[in-house]
Amino acid sequence: MDLTIHLLWLTGGLVFLYFGAEWLVKGASEIALRLGISPLVVGLTVVAFGTSMPELLVCLKANSPEVVAAPAAWFGFAVDVGVASPDIAFGNIVGSNIFNIALILGVASLIRPIEVHSQLIRRELPILIVASLVFVAMMSDMVLMRWEGALLAAGVVTYVFMSVRMARGEKDIDQYEEFSEEEIEKAKQGGGRLLIDLMLIVVGIGALVVGADWLVDHGESVARVFGVPEVIISLTLFALGTSLPELATSVVAALKRQGDIITGNAIGSCIFNLLAVMGVTASVKPLQAEHIAWMDLWVMLGLAILIMPFMWSRKRINRVEGAILTAVALGYSVLVVVIDR
Repeated sequence: MDLTIHLLWLTGGLVFLYFGAEWLVKGASEIALRLGISPLVVGLTVVAFGTSMPELLVCLKANSPEVVAAPAAWFGFAVDVGVASPDIAFGNIVGSNIFNIALILGVASLIRPIEVHSQLIRRELPILIVASLVFVAMMSDMVLMRWEGALLAAGVVTYVFMSVRMARGEKDIDQYEEFSEEEIEKAKQGGGRLLIDLMLIVVGIGALVVGADWLVDHGESVARVFGVPEVIISLTLFALGTSLPELATSVVAALKRQGDIITGNAIGSCIFNLLAVMGVTASVKPLQAEHIAWMDLWVMLGLAILIMPFMWSRKRINRVEGAILTAVALGYSVLVVVIDR
């Protein structure tokens, strides 16, 4: 197939991923508001899970393509099962977590310094650091077994349950200040609006399934044309592509001064990537990395630790710190390309 055609399909996949995540997040967020969950918890759970769906679908397609083929057929799309590529799954998650912290928080804080909620520093950041440490330890043999995946998946179930339970106990009237009056009013509407939200979720998931399939299949083809290893494509193109929903959400939130949504989305997505995405993917089928370097894992872990003092100081990320994070993202991207794998 001509390179131009592959690039068009690749672009189409990114578009489907973006709008699929947007629809999923919109529908799920309004349902969450109806349940009385605060914006920080919405960002840490509903929005984070929704914007992590591209990573989940890409990882499942890369490691267990037959799993994605069946639901895609429900929406009338024929999916080529293809050959499993575990390096794409690993590279997608490791790269996405690096971009979530370094690029997304960096760019958002360059637009406007981000205020950080104290709960994020006390609870979510330690959870991210522990999850990163556990994941790196599990990767000591560069294999993620089913039992390890199940352990990670159990971790995210516990995390979501505790987050929602704690959120339902909070009655602070200011917890909705970061949502517009229009969004809150929509959430209060009756069954008609609920049906629309459910349809947005279903259509969003369908778009994510198809987008992930196109992204992996045609991304691999482009990599083969240029002789680029799959792991480099996954650590850069796929990771950045599947992070577009988080990036778009954070840029808009920065312009609206919605700091909790930015930080909750970025940190929550990292937690979901490690626990939910890697957990589910490895539970379905064990993952064995061939070309993931220890440098990639150490950069991911290092950023999770580095962001702690940034957020701890004055409970905000200023423009200087944002510039440092953005520089790390750009520098890492260059290193990935120049290192021989």
